[in-house]
Amino acid sequence: MLIVGLTGGIGAGKSSVARLLAGHGAAVVDVDALGREIIAPGGSAVQAVLQRFGSELAGPDGGIDRPALASIVFNDPDKLAALNEISHPAINELLDEQIESIGAAGTANVVVLDMAVLVESTLGRDTRFPYEVVITVEAPPDVRLERLVERGMTPDDAKARLASQATDEQRREAANFVIGNGGGSAELAEATGELWDALRRLADERSA
Repeated sequence: MLIVGLTGGIGAGKSSVARLLAGHGAAVVDVDALGREIIAPGGSAVQAVLQRFGSELAGPDGGIDRPALASIVFNDPDKLAALNEISHPAINELLDEQIESIGAAGTANVVVLDMAVLVESTLGRDTRFPYEVVITVEAPPDVRLERLVERGMTPDDAKARLASQATDEQRREAANFVIGNGGGSAELAEATGELWDALRRLADERSA
């Protein structure tokens, strides 16, 4: 199997590319969803988060109150780093399990790890099945801002989210493939189709 890391800034269209790749036959793993899973009721990181940040973060269902946790860590780099020390190894364990399951099923020879913080973290790297190829999705800042406002964010909130993430230049430095998403859906579908052909060739080379 070819393991691929897919990233892109908020509003760039990463999730749209993930859906298109899934339509071509890739197995897509939503890494952000795994992050929610580990602090949901019964999640593997719940107790460690409560011990580190306080029992008052426990929700009525036994999981972590995510908005309350976010209010603690996202304006404090040290606390965010402490949370990442807990959450990222737990997420990587789930990644290994999912990739191993996909391999055992034999249903796909390209696995795409859909993750927002590929550049900013070791997610998908400190694993038994690390990603080998990186794709980044880009769109002009004004287009991304417009998309975020259309989703319901205020302009100030949207600008703050854009500023808090890695830059396009940082993502591009890590990328093997760059997909531009400043146009319409037809252009994105065509670019993703060409990308899929390239990924399939790489996967075939690895299995030959």
